[in-house]
Amino acid sequence: MENNFNELFKKYHQAFLKDITGLLQIPSVLTEFDASKEHPFGDDIHKAFEYMLNLGKKDGFTVKNVDNYAGHLEIGEGDEILGILCHLDVVPVGDGWKFPPFSATVEDGKIIARGALDDKGPTMAAYYAVKMLKDLNVKFNKKVRIILGLDEESGWRCVNHYFKKEKMPNVGFAPDANFPLIYGEKGMITSQFTGSVVPNGLYELNFGERTNVVPDKAYAIVNKEFEPVFNKFLGENNYNGEVKPFNESKIQIYAYGKNAHAMEPDHGLNAGFILLQFLNIHFNNQFVKFAYERLAFDSRAHKLGVNYTNDIMGDLTLNVGVCKYNNGEFKILLNFRYPIEFNSESMKAKMNELADKYNFKYEVLTESKPHFVDPNSDLVKTLHQAYIKYTGDDLTPIMTIGGGTYARSLKNAVAFGPEMPGKEALIHQPNEYAELEDLHKAVAIYAEAIYNLTR
Repeated sequence: MENNFNELFKKYHQAFLKDITGLLQIPSVLTEFDASKEHPFGDDIHKAFEYMLNLGKKDGFTVKNVDNYAGHLEIGEGDEILGILCHLDVVPVGDGWKFPPFSATVEDGKIIARGALDDKGPTMAAYYAVKMLKDLNVKFNKKVRIILGLDEESGWRCVNHYFKKEKMPNVGFAPDANFPLIYGEKGMITSQFTGSVVPNGLYELNFGERTNVVPDKAYAIVNKEFEPVFNKFLGENNYNGEVKPFNESKIQIYAYGKNAHAMEPDHGLNAGFILLQFLNIHFNNQFVKFAYERLAFDSRAHKLGVNYTNDIMGDLTLNVGVCKYNNGEFKILLNFRYPIEFNSESMKAKMNELADKYNFKYEVLTESKPHFVDPNSDLVKTLHQAYIKYTGDDLTPIMTIGGGTYARSLKNAVAFGPEMPGKEALIHQPNEYAELEDLHKAVAIYAEAIYNLTR
């Protein structure tokens, strides 16, 4: 069967736009997790889940909901499973949007919304690839299972629960990254320092919501006398910020940076670091001293003494994602991305030793080991050839990344599109968008890959 799936998909363009718009208009941000509730990840994320389940039912897929944690849409037959690992939750929207972040506004061929590229747009592209093959009455020798996760951005409680109940796919891919293909993902550690210090005039310091996002806003509460020196500091360093009244004697000082994905913190500007720089000049506070001298403006963790690089996966990176400080009590959350051959146990020992010096506590909250698939495997070759067929691009190399996708849930799975090489990347940033033409091409690539993987 020799098909041009790009041509065959043209008749689906309007339906695709309608369905992707409906999905993107659901504000599927995790507000809180509560295992005792019917919808453990909240009603909005569940609405996105129901949207996809209902779409699958309408189009004749076998649909399964696993305890409102995750689910799948399935076609095909056989003992083996091809898993397509998607997620429907999105990171918080942040500030600076040209259009409302859940309006799914189309402008200049782009659909602009939180989730357009990560990961609701790609989820719909994968869905339509399978739907198109189903409409063509393709016979599969594997089950094709679109797995829908609801907690990828916050903790993977969704797929962890799902795979306790459902069989692991034999092979798979996650449409949640870059083309041509990603065969390796760095390990990830989320950890925290906690402790108590003498405040010495610093009442509050707050920045960040998620460890996998570079914070773009930070504020501190200090005495009113610091207003002129803070304004002077902003001007001298060309930083964005402002002062707001708090009460008769205190002010809130704000700094504004730039969001970015934690896999490359240098693509953003951590607003918390701006405040730490200022506070370190004017306050004798042990937490500020530690955070500024050991963590700020150092995405490669040189100041912690755990910097490392690897020829295949590159540098270890550090994102200081969340800080909660109130009258001397603090918690600061870190997100490390580390390459293969890095000794994470040695790092933990070094961090504990450092914490002891300050009478702080260091704790690893979660760890996910690096994921690596042989770049010469049949899976990688099949997917890469599908990409080449519809792009003509045989020069852009396959790669490894610092991001983490659901591909690492399976032994034999990789991340595969839909972001095209050389395109502006606004994942986790304001004005996230996907080019509709690129999504249409991704559908064709996915259809080709799925067809060939199920012969």
